[in-house]
Amino acid sequence: MRIVFVGAVESSKIALEALIRTGRAPALVITLPPELAGRHSDYADVAVVGRTAGCAVCYATDINHPAVLEAMASVEPDLTFVIGWSQVCRQPFRDVARLGTIGFHPAALPHLRGRAVIPWTIIRDEDVTGSTLFWLDEGIDSGPILLQRLFTVADDETAGSLYAKHTTNLSEMVVEAATLVETDNPPRIEQDHGQASYCAKRTAEDGLIDWNASAGSVLRLIRAVGAPYPGAFSIYDGERIRIDAAVQFENSGRFIGLVGQVQCHSKRGFVVLCGDGECIDVLAWASPTGRRPPVHGKFDRHAP
Repeated sequence: MRIVFVGAVESSKIALEALIRTGRAPALVITLPPELAGRHSDYADVAVVGRTAGCAVCYATDINHPAVLEAMASVEPDLTFVIGWSQVCRQPFRDVARLGTIGFHPAALPHLRGRAVIPWTIIRDEDVTGSTLFWLDEGIDSGPILLQRLFTVADDETAGSLYAKHTTNLSEMVVEAATLVETDNPPRIEQDHGQASYCAKRTAEDGLIDWNASAGSVLRLIRAVGAPYPGAFSIYDGERIRIDAAVQFENSGRFIGLVGQVQCHSKRGFVVLCGDGECIDVLAWASPTGRRPPVHGKFDRHAP
C-alpha cells in the first residue's frame, strides 16, 4: 500500500516512526519547511525521519496548493495520513489517495472538535477523553470514525502527560488503521453531529492567570498550558513570572488578604490567594530576575 504522510509536530513524528517500524514507510512525506518551525510549540522535523527511511519529502505551507497535489499524485497513493497539520484539507487534496484520507484528533469525537484540545480538556476538568482516527471530510473533525480509544483523565493530568497518552495511543492506532484499510472494509462510523462541541484557538497570552478564579481553576490552567505549550504566567512589577507547577495549599483559611496577593514564601516558591479564598503553593516558576515576588506583593490584573 502506497502512503502519503502529512505532519509537522511531535505526534506526527511518532506516528511516522510507527509506520516505518512496521514496514509501511510512506512513499511521500509532506511537512513544513524548518524556517516555519515557530508555528508550532511542539514542531518536529519529520523530514529527517522520512529521508532516513527512503521516503521522498515535500515541503509545504499550503496543503491545498496545486504543486502539493501534483507531488502527491506523482506517487499514486492508496492512503493519506494527516497527523498534526492545522489547515483544512479541501476535497481535491482528499481525493488524491485512492482509499481516502485519515486524520487524528486528541479527543473523543464528536466531543471537543477544533483547536487546542489538550489544554481545553484539562481546563474543562473532563473526566474522560479519547484518541480518534477518522476519515477527513469537508468539515472540522467531523468525518466518520475509523478508530477511537477512550481513557480516563487523571486528577493531576498535565498537558505533557495527556499529550504522551495520546501519542502512545497514536503510535499503535496508526498501524492498526493501516491494517484495517488493507482489509478493504475499514470502519466508517458516522459521528452524531448533534453531540458535537467546538474548542477555540488559544494563544500564549491566554495563559495569563486570573487570580479571581477559584484555586482549582487556576491549578487546572497551570497544568493545561505547560510544556509543550508556552505556560501559565502572571505579572508582578512589570515582570512576567511563568508558573510551571503548583498545588493546593493546606490550611488556606489562616490567611486574610487580597486576591492575587502573595501570602507567604514556601519551601520551594510562594503561596498566592485565589478568588475562592483558597491558596495555591507555587512549586516551580521562572522570572527574568530569578527572584520570587515578595510577601504581600500583589500580582497585576492585566498583562502590560
